[in-house]
Amino acid sequence: RKEYVDLYVNYIFNKSVQKPFGDFMQGFLRGCPARNWKMFSPEELQVLLQGHPTFDWHLLEENVIYRGYEKLDRTIRNFWAVFHELPEEKKKMFLAFLTGSDRISGYGPERFRFCIAEYNSQGENPDELSPYVSTCQLILFLPR
Repeated sequence: RKEYVDLYVNYIFNKSVQKPFGDFMQGFLRGCPARNWKMFSPEELQVLLQGHPTFDWHLLEENVIYRGYEKLDRTIRNFWAVFHELPEEKKKMFLAFLTGSDRISGYGPERFRFCIAEYNSQGENPDELSPYVSTCQLILFLPR
């Protein structure tokens, strides 16, 4: 029975996918030669491709650039007070809203910066406006 299980597992996880995986690997290595990837350890490569899975949210706050706001403005203080009370899952959802991904790129959290800019809409009540983002430029437009 043990031999049967071992052979079956080997077939499912190795032999049955050998041809499709070989084709994938050949195409992948054509676009991304292996010599370029060998300089990374497996852990470094995972972070480079997937981003950092854990965050220091206070470091994120420290790295923000403000346009039209000051760090001590009431709107900004309220924003960060609410943000830090959110559960981890909601903070990651905010990151996905801001960047399109719930992870910070491989450069590292200490280098990640985004901008909070004042959302100026002439003549409209700011209480009726919603925040919006420019994901390409990493700008959160926040009404007062």
